[in-house]
Amino acid sequence: METKITVEKADLTAFEGDSGGYYVWSNAKTPLLSESKVAAGKLLLHPLGFALPHYADCNKVGFVLEGTITVGLVAPNSPEEKVLLIKKGDAIPLSAGVVSWWFNGGDTDAVIVFLGETSKALVPGQFTYFFVAGVLGFLAGFQSDFVGKTFGLDQNESENLVNSQQGALLVKLDQGIKFPEPSNHTKDKLYATVDDPSGKDVVKGGGFISFLTEKNLALLSDIGLSTKFVKLEGNALLAPSYVADGSVQICYVSKGSGRIKVVGSEGKPALDSKVEEGDLYIVPQFFAIAEIADDCGMEVFSVITCSKPVFGQLAGNTSVWKALSPVVLQAALNVTPESEQHFKSKNSKTITIVPLSS
Repeated sequence: METKITVEKADLTAFEGDSGGYYVWSNAKTPLLSESKVAAGKLLLHPLGFALPHYADCNKVGFVLEGTITVGLVAPNSPEEKVLLIKKGDAIPLSAGVVSWWFNGGDTDAVIVFLGETSKALVPGQFTYFFVAGVLGFLAGFQSDFVGKTFGLDQNESENLVNSQQGALLVKLDQGIKFPEPSNHTKDKLYATVDDPSGKDVVKGGGFISFLTEKNLALLSDIGLSTKFVKLEGNALLAPSYVADGSVQICYVSKGSGRIKVVGSEGKPALDSKVEEGDLYIVPQFFAIAEIADDCGMEVFSVITCSKPVFGQLAGNTSVWKALSPVVLQAALNVTPESEQHFKSKNSKTITIVPLSS
C-alpha cells in the first residue's frame, strides 16, 4: 500500500497571546503523524513569557530554534526542582509525566520545537498536556472543596488558591521578576548542544552531521529516542540512508531550504519535494532519505524513535554496494564487469555528505 508523505507547516494555533503562542501539526493535515505514532509542536515565548507548570502524556525532545529559555523540571515524587538555562542549538529530552515550566527572561523571542513519539499517548499523533495551575489546571478541576480538604485550608484560602491564576497555557509576568538560577549541583546531564560541528562528522565544504543517542546522553535511553542534526552548506548533498532497526524519523527544517527525496518499497519516490524553514516531514519505517540544500544551505533537526538507532548507508565504503561480491553486483544491476568495477570504485571511501565541488 502506498504511503502518503507530506511536507507541512504547523497548522493549528493552540494558544496565542501577549506572552507567546503554542502551535501544532494536526493529524487532519498530516495523517502520517497518527499512523507513525509521532507528534510535533512549537512553543513561542515573548520576553517575560511563562509556560505554566505541566506534564505531557508522551516522551519528546525539545530543540531550541531561537533565544534562551529557563526551564524547570520536577520528576514524579521528587523533592527537587532542577533548573536549566538552554540556548539556541540545545536539545533537551523530556519524559512523559515529568512536570516542566518554561520562562523567557531575555530581551528577544525564544522558540523551541518539540518532536516525540506517541505510542502510549491518549491520542496517537498528538501531545496532550496536563497543567497543575491555571484555569486548565488540576487545582481548578478539583475545585475549592477538595483543595481545602486536601491541604487543610479554609474556604477563603482554598478559593483564592484555585481562582487566583486566570491564565491558561502561557502568561506574561511582570518586569523585574527573578526566576531561579540554573542548578549547579545537578549531577545528571539533562541536555546537549547539537548544532556545534566540533567533534562531529564534518565534511569540508559540505557540512556536518551530529547524532545524540543514549551513548552521549544517558537520559535518551529512558525515553527511547535519539536525535540527528544535519547542516548542509550550499548545494551539498546528504547521501541516501535508512534506519535499519525500523525506527521512524520526524524531521523539522530549522534553517534554509532545499529538496528531499524519500523512497520506499515501490521503486519510486514516496516524496520528492522542496522544503524550507518551518517545514515538517516524516520518514516512515525502513524508508530511505536523501537531502540536497539550495544555495543558502539547509539545517534539519530530526528525532528518531529509538535511543540507539542503526543507520544503513546506501553510498560509500560501508554501504551494500561495497560489500556485495562482484558477480552478485553484476547480476543485480545487470551490468558488465567493467561497469561493476567502476561503480564499486566510486564507493571506496566514506560518503555521507557530498559538497558542491565534488
